Amino acid sequence: MLQTILHGTPTDRPPLLIAHGLFGSGRNWGVIAKRLSDSRQVIAVDMRNHGASPWSDSHTYPDMAADLAEVIAAHGGRADVLGHSMGGKAAMVLALTQPEAVSRLIVADIAPVAYSHTQADKIAAMRQVDLAHVPDRATAEAQLGPLEPGLAAFFLQSLDMKERRWRLNLDALEANMGPILDFPDVAGQFTGPTLFLTGAASDYVRAESRDRIRALFPRARFAKIPGAGHWLHAEKPREFEAAVRAFLDMAEAG
Repeated sequence: MLQTILHGTPTDRPPLLIAHGLFGSGRNWGVIAKRLSDSRQVIAVDMRNHGASPWSDSHTYPDMAADLAEVIAAHGGRADVLGHSMGGKAAMVLALTQPEAVSRLIVADIAPVAYSHTQADKIAAMRQVDLAHVPDRATAEAQLGPLEPGLAAFFLQSLDMKERRWRLNLDALEANMGPILDFPDVAGQFTGPTLFLTGAASDYVRAESRDRIRALFPRARFAKIPGAGHWLHAEKPREFEAAVRAFLDMAEAG
């Protein structure tokens, strides 16, 4: 089963399962998960081929959805699910294929569509780090080369200096980049409450995707966080937390 980080204790409310994005980990969500655990248990996972979770040659969304379903089954059989980017796609596939496992769904800055950009350059940057000889994180950061602001620090969270290895299965992620950028052809709908929460400065969820979103998630709501890009939870954590909390409370009350 996936590596899990538990925040808080079980309550009479469904637990909140958090699925991180590509190159991330459950630890990246520690602050938000801890704050949201004041009213329910929060379960942050390391997705397959990330963090301390098992590695596999396969990295498809049906695989990742099945991984999430296994975690939910071990924690009562039903959960609210929050997924960002790659984790958001996995959460959508889970909700569409096993709707009985998902109470409410929050999708952070991703749509159920294929994307044309690539993340292969990020993998190439991580491969540039001389893991056998790098003496410290500052040297590793320099060896990563020029990256978008904040990305080097984000990647270095997955560098195990003691073991001199990445906590990322770069070979599998590179081999599966096509499926990661795509979205599988999944039949059915998820009719539970759903929030598509995006960064106002991000272009990951375009207006033309809304018809596709509503076809799969007929109760979808849309909200934007001003001043945030794709990494909205890291750039505007308080606003992100407030939006998630408000949606869960409203959906539960309604």
